[in-house]
Amino acid sequence: MKKVFPVILILITLSLMGIIYIQVSWIRTLALFREEQLEEKLSLIIQKVGDDLVQQRNLTYNVPGKIKNMPFPGDNYDIYRQFSVTNRFTVYEIREKLLHEFQKQNLKDTHFEFAVASDNIFGHYELKSPQFLEFAKDTLHNLKLWYPLVAESGSLLESLAPEEVLVLVVPDVKSYVFQSLGWMITGALLFTLIIITAFYLTIRTLLRQKKLSEMKNDFINNMTHELKTPLATISLAVDALKTEKVLNDKSKLDYFAGMIKDENKRMNKHVETILQAAQMERQEVQLNLKPIHVHKVIEHLVENLQLQLQPRNGQVLLHLNAQFDLINADEVHFTNLISNLIDNAVKYSKEDAIHIIISTRILGKNIRILVEDHGIGMSKETLGRVFEKFYRAHTGNVHNVKGFGLGLSYVKTMTEAHGGKVKADSVLGKGSIFTVDLPLKS
Repeated sequence: MKKVFPVILILITLSLMGIIYIQVSWIRTLALFREEQLEEKLSLIIQKVGDDLVQQRNLTYNVPGKIKNMPFPGDNYDIYRQFSVTNRFTVYEIREKLLHEFQKQNLKDTHFEFAVASDNIFGHYELKSPQFLEFAKDTLHNLKLWYPLVAESGSLLESLAPEEVLVLVVPDVKSYVFQSLGWMITGALLFTLIIITAFYLTIRTLLRQKKLSEMKNDFINNMTHELKTPLATISLAVDALKTEKVLNDKSKLDYFAGMIKDENKRMNKHVETILQAAQMERQEVQLNLKPIHVHKVIEHLVENLQLQLQPRNGQVLLHLNAQFDLINADEVHFTNLISNLIDNAVKYSKEDAIHIIISTRILGKNIRILVEDHGIGMSKETLGRVFEKFYRAHTGNVHNVKGFGLGLSYVKTMTEAHGGKVKADSVLGKGSIFTVDLPLKS
């Protein structure tokens, strides 16, 4: 798994990057194609409108006798201007012609500005739409097209009509192109997001499987060690019972028989712990709730602990300050809950100085139980995972602290099953405090 996982991660990452690159390239290519299509349509529009303006102007002035009989107004009169498009059409009329062509090309919602300029005077616009000058300046983002308004060859206005140019400006063409690709871009983003989500879930699942595999191996190693020790002790005790010296000494018989019984109880306890974990996993635990005094349970557990603490010069201080300690709880599971917290405090205390403080107090409608030790403490990483099933803090030797990593997971499950909350605080090298809040009996 350790060798395969990096390969899978690299392959999936490369695949994802490749798919995203192809999609981006495809959208850019399609956008360029759409932009070319738009330019072709706009060129066709300006050409048709320009030709139409010239044709209608010619129809107006190509009346027999109209031009040759036209009076000469004088030297100051611009004779060419009377034959111009700007003299024949208004801004409104030209806009209507453009709108009509835009609709024919399925571009009815496209914003545009236009003007008619004198071709022989650069930048001189005889006629223009209101915002033309504003948009004509930005040639980077806006598309600008020209079309010459030239009289047809052989017509009466060929030499009389001035040189004019129809100018069309379409603002922010790229935004328009990308808006036209909106559903395609949205679809690409959606499917990319789905692929990234699938990638994330795959990696998370692989990491979780890797983590579960490591926890399973640790659990098997711990279980093997925990069961092997009492089995070896029982085997030695049985071999001793077979010797004639022990058979003839009743006190030694009782000693080895008691040893076998104690080790058998120890194995039964381990098996029971594993079975309880399996039941909690399947959510098969049913609580037999009844009124229980928290202080009596704590005092009983501490009394039984004294024999274990005496050889190690340990002490447990009780500060049971809660005025009310009656809760609705399952007696067996609640006793195991407190027992696991005390057992954890003993396990991770320093060998030569076991100092545990158990206190209670009222907090609103809850009773708060605190189990504090002055042991080895926990790192931030351990503190974040301390209630995970099978998790055990690394302390150098895997087996220097007995257990399967199920005790605190059991504490959390049972606390929540009783409607309470549990949290842990710790400082590495100084000790830990476990806090359990449980609702009081109403």
